[in-house]
Amino acid sequence: MQANTTTPRSLDFGLFLIRAMIGVVFIYHGAQKLFGLFGGYGIEGTAGLMESMGIPFPIVSATLAGATEFFGGLALIAGIFQRQFAVPLAITMLVASFTAYSGFGAANGGMEYPLTLAIASAGLALTGAGRYRLPFGRTLEARLPLGTRESLA
Repeated sequence: MQANTTTPRSLDFGLFLIRAMIGVVFIYHGAQKLFGLFGGYGIEGTAGLMESMGIPFPIVSATLAGATEFFGGLALIAGIFQRQFAVPLAITMLVASFTAYSGFGAANGGMEYPLTLAIASAGLALTGAGRYRLPFGRTLEARLPLGTRESLA
């Protein structure tokens, strides 16, 4: 049996790499929904697509999904309030997995990709940000009431 050779520093750096890449993906897709960047449809176009899929309150849904992705991606990269953003990101991706996609394989329009983002977000909600995050995040979190700080670690 081989001993675990993972150090706290390498674990924290691994969490940072996962947060950074997933954060970039969420910012990209959130910007498509909110601002129409990168070939996206903006809020109106995204709302129209959501309406055609039968998603209720399409403008509200498009705005919430885009804002969750965009600002959640920023939070993941910064490592600030990561757990609070990771949960809505996971829920948003679960909803996308089961409403906008059919089957599993991504090559055939399946839910493989959004489901992977949902599970990765849920995992980040469980692990926390790790040591590598913006330094002012620790200051913000230190000002929170006792009990709240533990959920941000």
